[in-house]
Amino acid sequence: MKRRARWVAFVGPFPFPWGEAGSRRAFGLVASLAAAGHDVVVASGGPEPLTVTSLREFDGPGSVSHIGLSEAPPRGAGVVTSSIQTLVRWGRRTVRWLDAQPTRPSHVLVHGGQAQYMFHLQRWCRRNDVPLIVDVVDWYNGSYVRGGYFGPLHASMKLALHYYYPRCDGIVAISSYLESHYRRTGKPVLRVPPTLDVKNLTVQARQVTDDSSGLTLAYAGNPHGNKKDLLATVIEAVRRIEEEGVRIELRIYGPTLDEVRHLLDGRALPKGVRCLGRLPQAEVADALQEADFTVLVRRSERATEAGFSTKFCESLASGTPVIANLTSDLGKYLHHNMEGLVCRDHTLAEVTEVFRAAARLNGAQRSLMRQAARGRALESFDYRAYAEPLGEFLRQWD
Repeated sequence: MKRRARWVAFVGPFPFPWGEAGSRRAFGLVASLAAAGHDVVVASGGPEPLTVTSLREFDGPGSVSHIGLSEAPPRGAGVVTSSIQTLVRWGRRTVRWLDAQPTRPSHVLVHGGQAQYMFHLQRWCRRNDVPLIVDVVDWYNGSYVRGGYFGPLHASMKLALHYYYPRCDGIVAISSYLESHYRRTGKPVLRVPPTLDVKNLTVQARQVTDDSSGLTLAYAGNPHGNKKDLLATVIEAVRRIEEEGVRIELRIYGPTLDEVRHLLDGRALPKGVRCLGRLPQAEVADALQEADFTVLVRRSERATEAGFSTKFCESLASGTPVIANLTSDLGKYLHHNMEGLVCRDHTLAEVTEVFRAAARLNGAQRSLMRQAARGRALESFDYRAYAEPLGEFLRQWD
C-alpha cells in the first residue's frame, strides 16, 4: 500500500486553458487550495506535454503545477475516434498517471467528469482509499451540448449527475440549487461560487459622466443560439430605447456579426449595436470597464438556476455594475441600485424599462454603483475568501 502524501490531484477530462469559462472555475478552486496550504497538481485532459509546469500565480503557502494527460480527443479527430475516446476510454490515462505516482494524493478533486471518466476515477479512489470530491457546476441542458438531448454526451452527463456524483465522498457545488440537491444524498457539500483573483485585477479609474452622454452596455459570452442568454431580447430593448431618442450603445463580445443577425431572424441591427467578436481573456476586463453596465438576461429554468454565471463575477470584479434578472444565486450579490439594476423578469418590456432607468442615472449614481460592484466582488468572489472553507472541507477526510 502506497503512503499517502500531502498533495491534491485536481483532475478533469478537458484541457484547462485558464481563459475559458470552465477553466476559470478550475483556476479559482486551485488557487483557493494553494492559499489554504495544499500542494496541487492539475492533471488536465489537454494535449500538453507530459511534463510538470510550475504555476506561480497564486498567493499562499501551497504550490500548483500542471500536467497534460491528453484525455481529450486530438484536434481534428473524426467522429468515431472522438466517440471512442470520450465514451469508452475517458479516465484511463488519468488512472494510469495516478498509479505511477510515488505517493498517493490526499484527495482527488475532479472537475468536469462525465460518466465514463467518473467510473474509472471512482474505482481507483476506492481501491486506494483516497477520498474523491467532485466539483458540480451545471445541470447540463441537452440543447447546449453536441448531439442534443438524445445524444450520447448528454446521456453521459446525466448519468454522472444522477449516479456517479452522489456516490462521491464529497461535493463542491457552484450554486445553492446544486447544494440543496446534493445535500439530500447525505454527503458533505460545500457551496463555492465562481472565484477569481479579484484583488490583483487592475481597475482603471474611469471618468463617469451624467446621463447626457448616453448609456454604454456590454455583453460578453456565448448566448447558445438565444437558448441560454437572451441576447435577442437585449438587442430589441436597445432598439426601443434608440427609437425614444436615447443615446445607447451595446458592445457585443463573443458571437460574430452573422451569429447575432441570426438571433434576430434577419432583422437589421439597431444603430447602437456593435459586434466586436472574441477577445483574448486578458483583454476582457478592460473591455468591461469601458461600459456603464454589463447585461445578463436569462430564462428561469433548471439549467440557469443550477449554474452560476462566471461573467457576472468578472463584471463586478472589473467594477462594472450588472443589469440582470435574478437567476441562480444572483440575488445574493446583486441588489437594485447598488451593484447594478435588477430586472423583475426576462421580458422585453421589463428589460426596456430598466434600460430607461439606467439611462437616467447621473454620474455620481453610476460611480457609487461601480464602487459597490467592486466591493462586492472583493468580498464574495476573490479566491482567497474560500481558502479556509475549502481547507476545512478537505480536513474531514484527514
